[in-house]
Amino acid sequence: MPAYVVITREKTLDPAKLEAYKQDAPAVFEKHAVMVLASHGRKEVVEGPPIDEILILEFPSYDEAIAWYRSPAYQAVSETRLQGGEYRIIITEGLPVL
Repeated sequence: MPAYVVITREKTLDPAKLEAYKQDAPAVFEKHAVMVLASHGRKEVVEGPPIDEILILEFPSYDEAIAWYRSPAYQAVSETRLQGGEYRIIITEGLPVL
């Protein structure tokens, strides 16, 4: 079953750190089967507190999504991301593909 990673930036703290993260982050996807479904596009929060940005990723399985998030490469890059903003990241298993 596919799995999805939903990443929202709740608050921007340091735009320069976020720019540095954007330069480094693509490399951590190279060793993982991931498809970017939504990336910083037009959005409207219709319920709940506002967010600055959203990113939605699809992985072939829940285990692969967890492996990407917990990988040493991503954890190292995410330190810069966390200096740049406050985030919420949700990893959820999808429905079986019919």
